[in-house]
Amino acid sequence: MPPHLSEPPRIGKGRQANGNGYLNTSSSEVIGLWCTRQLQEWDTAHRRWTIMTSAGPTRVVALGHEHEPGPTVVVIPGTNMNTAASLPFLARLATRHRVIALDVPGQPGLSAPQRPRKDRLAWYGHWIGEALEQTVPDTAVLLGHSLGGAIALACPPRRVAGRVLVAPAGLVRLKVPPRLLAATMTWLAAPAHDRTQRLLRLMTGPEQTVAPHLTEWMTLVARYCRTTLAPAPLAPAVLERCRSAPCVVATGSHDIFLPPDRLEPAVRELLGSELHVLEGCGHLAFDDDPAGVVALVDDLTGRL
Repeated sequence: MPPHLSEPPRIGKGRQANGNGYLNTSSSEVIGLWCTRQLQEWDTAHRRWTIMTSAGPTRVVALGHEHEPGPTVVVIPGTNMNTAASLPFLARLATRHRVIALDVPGQPGLSAPQRPRKDRLAWYGHWIGEALEQTVPDTAVLLGHSLGGAIALACPPRRVAGRVLVAPAGLVRLKVPPRLLAATMTWLAAPAHDRTQRLLRLMTGPEQTVAPHLTEWMTLVARYCRTTLAPAPLAPAVLERCRSAPCVVATGSHDIFLPPDRLEPAVRELLGSELHVLEGCGHLAFDDDPAGVVALVDDLTGRL
């Protein structure tokens, strides 16, 4: 989820990644209030609780029937995203599967604000392994988007029945066209709804409409949070162990960060999989094509 840059925008102090995802304590409170309100007003039945991990408190949201057959689908969102910003997609996914949604520590949301200063994906891989131990009774299908896809790849394989990776980081470096970098710098320098819309339009399929809740959310992110850079590709040894479980990888036909021609060779070579292309979809696949993403999950779970 945006902005997932390979090069940092030079816009002054305080915006680049450090040990905390917020500009200050008040910023954390504003973000927490927005997320809590979205969940409280959500008309989809769910349960919320917090678990403790080595990365700090992690907020968990569970949807669907507890005794639904098949593996639990664990959703790991991308950069600057979380459960509260993904409610329409999660509600749709939960009509088909038992779902656990996690807020990623160090990203805006209801989990711990601290983030690692080095070895980021190893740190997150350990975190997601701990989260699975505490939330999933047997095995899980990991559904990761963008940064969440890289975290899913970094997860130890013990409880992983399969992976669905949508525009995943961690395989190749992301593409950052000049127009995207310029829109991101403007969005961060002077947050406003029109500038957020301009940025999100670049990440949305050409025939799709930017969801209003995303515009509201990403404007708050620019005002109160420190965005992070895209992680470097994972080591070949880490990716090799991912072959022990089925893997479905997809990207949007109009994904500005990871277009099919950029991602496809890496998916084939590193994971031994074929790339699925979500037609008409940009980087924001959970909003652009929720039915397409759910179909990918159905496809994988149907083979387990």
